Amino acid sequence: MMILAQISDVARLAGVSSATVSRVINGTARVSEEKVKRVLEAIEATGFKPNEIARSLYKKSSKIIGYIVPSILNVFLTEIGRAIEDEAFQNGYKMILCNSDENPKKEVAYINMLTAMNADGIIITANNDNLDEEIRNCPLPVVALDKDAGSRYTAVVQSDNYSGGRLATEHLIECGCRHIVLMRGPQKYSSGSQRFLGYVDACNEHGIQPLFMESQYSADVRESSRELLKRFPHVDGILALSDMTAMSLYKVLFEQGRKVPDDIMIVGYDGIELSSLMTPALTTVVQPIEEIGRLAAKLIIDQVANGKISSRENVLPVSLQMGQTTRIPG
Repeated sequence: MMILAQISDVARLAGVSSATVSRVINGTARVSEEKVKRVLEAIEATGFKPNEIARSLYKKSSKIIGYIVPSILNVFLTEIGRAIEDEAFQNGYKMILCNSDENPKKEVAYINMLTAMNADGIIITANNDNLDEEIRNCPLPVVALDKDAGSRYTAVVQSDNYSGGRLATEHLIECGCRHIVLMRGPQKYSSGSQRFLGYVDACNEHGIQPLFMESQYSADVRESSRELLKRFPHVDGILALSDMTAMSLYKVLFEQGRKVPDDIMIVGYDGIELSSLMTPALTTVVQPIEEIGRLAAKLIIDQVANGKISSRENVLPVSLQMGQTTRIPG
C-alpha cells in the first residue's frame, strides 16, 4: 500500500519547520531563497501533494469554478460546460459540474457546498425562481446563463434570443411558409419570452397569424409534437424549442409519413454538434456556445484577479445555419 507523504516529512527532509513548508506552499509570508529551494527539492523527493482544500483556506481561493445545471442530459448545456472547463483549465482553474435535476434543495445544497469550498465563483443555469435569496446572499460571484440580470446576479451571459426568434421566423417565411407554429418555451424564462416576442413581431410584420404551442426544454417532445399536428393540421413550418426537440419532432413527422422539407419545414435552435449529424441536416439558429462558456468563466476569473466584474450584462449575437430541413423556393 502506498503511503502518502505528509507536510512533516517534507519539513524533516528540508531541515525546516512545518510552518515554513506551509508558507512556501501558500505564499503567505516571505521565506529565504535558500529555504524555498530546500523545501521545493524535498517536495519533489517525497512526492508530497498539497491538499487543495487546505490551501484554499489560506489563500481564500480554491481555483475552482462551480457549474450548476438543471440536467446534464441537456446537450446544449453540456457543450457550454465543455467550453467553461477548457477556459478554466487554461487559467489554472478546475470546474466542478453540479447536476440539480431542477430540484431546489439540490441547487441550494450545491451553492452551500461551493461556498464552503471557497470556490472562486458559480456559473448557474438553474431554472428555479426560488433561489433569489440564496443567490443574493451568496458571497461568491454568480454568473447566470440565459437570465435577465436583476440585482441578484453578479453578471449574466446570454445570446440574443429576440433576434433568434425573428431570424428563424423570417427564414421560414422566405421559404414560403405561411402557417408557422412556434414550440414556445416557458415564458418565465427570458430565453423563451424573448424568442416568442421575436417570432410574434416577424409574423405581424408579414401579415401572418402567430401560432404557438407550449413546450418544455426537454429532448423528448414526441407527445406534444403529435398534439401540435392535430391542433394545427395546416402547419407548413415549425420553429422548435431546441435542436434536440427538433430531432424528436422530426421522428414524429417521419412516423406519420410527413416529408421534410416538402410537407413541413423545421428550424431548430442552439447549433449543437449533433444538429449537423442528423439526416436531413437541421436548419438551426446557432448560439455561440463556445463563446458563452468561455466568457462566463472569464468573468469569474477577471473578478478574482481585479476585484470587479468586467461586464455585467453580456448579450451575444446568433446566426442561422442553413441545413436540409428548410428550402428556399427557386
